[in-house]
Amino acid sequence: MFHPLLSGKGWQMFSGRTVFSQLLDFLPRHEFDKCVRRYRGNHRARKFSCYDQFLCLAFAQLTYRESLRDIETCLRAMQSKLYHAGIRGRISRSTLADANETRSWRIYADFAEVLIGIARQLYANDNFALELDQTVYALDASTIDLCLSLFPWAKFRKHKAAIKLHTLLDLRGSIPTLVIITPGRVHDVNILDQLCFEPSAIYIMDRGYVDFARLYRIHRSSAFFVTRAKKNFDYRRLYSNAVDRSSGLQCDHTISLHGFYARRDYPETLRRIRYLDPETNKRLVFLTNNFNLPALTITKLYRCRWQVELFFKWIKQHLRIKAFYGTSENAVKTQIWIAISVYVLVAIVKRRLKLERSLYTILQILSVTLFEKSPILQALSLPDYTSSQEDRHNQLMLFNF
Repeated sequence: MFHPLLSGKGWQMFSGRTVFSQLLDFLPRHEFDKCVRRYRGNHRARKFSCYDQFLCLAFAQLTYRESLRDIETCLRAMQSKLYHAGIRGRISRSTLADANETRSWRIYADFAEVLIGIARQLYANDNFALELDQTVYALDASTIDLCLSLFPWAKFRKHKAAIKLHTLLDLRGSIPTLVIITPGRVHDVNILDQLCFEPSAIYIMDRGYVDFARLYRIHRSSAFFVTRAKKNFDYRRLYSNAVDRSSGLQCDHTISLHGFYARRDYPETLRRIRYLDPETNKRLVFLTNNFNLPALTITKLYRCRWQVELFFKWIKQHLRIKAFYGTSENAVKTQIWIAISVYVLVAIVKRRLKLERSLYTILQILSVTLFEKSPILQALSLPDYTSSQEDRHNQLMLFNF
């Protein structure tokens, strides 16, 4: 098979460089420098820049390093190859620890948002389970447990610490468009106050986000939501639409809220759809402000929410976001944002090189070839590389996009 990167200009791009060095070509360095200048990240930094810090922690994510000592040992073993890989500063765990403590995590959060913007453009024309013109987002949160004595700033319960990753996932390409990191005690529904809703977009949420004042803000933004009703939901039926019961649909009602506070918070009508899942025999009740889509499409939309849960499961399994290299809030957020950057970078590489492999397999190959001198496309597309994980049909098939 002919690949443009393996001939002509592609060989010039390779020119005896390591896979890690070629991987960095997909990073917009000028945008990274803008983020650094915005927060004066390199102020008084003589030998170990913010870019060095980013590359060290990206290396740690790609190769599953366990600690700062582990990072230091592995990188020093590759000392002769570091300069050409872009790492100019001397690697020591004390220097890296100081950088994680003092350099603002916002540098890496802003840069991750730049990469997210690039990835969303690359995956903008992708389809997911449904063919819809609107952008569809899934909103959810995942908790990462921590030790209270080591992370006292992340209070969750009386004897427990935790942080939450509140994530808004674009279902086209499974790209996280927004990530907010909070202490574990922050309730999920409060994140709705920090979102700017996109007109005509659809937001899928579980019933933990049911707050009628906040849902009405989505409605007033000309956006749509799909969520599940709580068990104590009180309403008055205004109109009933015909449904095909053989499809699992049991009712499709136009309703108004019953109760002083509920009607005050959401004075408009809502759509209530009841569905019997044939696989689990479980009865589900959905609420939405979208009266245009067929009722069965609404139920399928909510089923797509599982993609954000798989996203959380995937990054917890394959990236370093459960064990941290530092205990301060700044160090934890820095590590998480660089992990997200690595995830999005791999998604960008996958699309730009037109690779058919899953993200999991690409990460596995990169973990063992970073400092080999071979064309990156050749390394990532060798037909004789197989992974036992690819044969497991329950292994996060979402990321085989």
